Amino acid sequence: QVQYAESGGGSVQPGDSLRLSCVGSGITLDAYTMAWYRLPPGKQRERVALISSHGPTDYADSVKGRFIISRDNARNALTLQMDYLKPEDTAVYFCRRVDFIIDPWGQGTQVTVSS
Repeated sequence: QVQYAESGGGSVQPGDSLRLSCVGSGITLDAYTMAWYRLPPGKQRERVALISSHGPTDYADSVKGRFIISRDNARNALTLQMDYLKPEDTAVYFCRRVDFIIDPWGQGTQVTVSS
């Protein structure tokens, strides 16, 4: 059974950094194209960063240059380094395989950016 456990969120000020982690179970994450998604309050879920199974990455324009997605294969995990955080980055962040709509969503990790 595939499961994702996200962690690392918190309440920070604009300009601060956070590092999110997503540990997978039931699958080996590095065999798949993986992505981080976020659900801002009152809005739809959006994809913010993607890393393909063979390495290349892609980012939403809103986070390009500030966020970095990477793998931690020793932990079977996906990470998201978030720098220069803005209030509009406030959301619950999730990870999941791309194009596997049957995968469950994890509980996510809350990121709140405010002054």
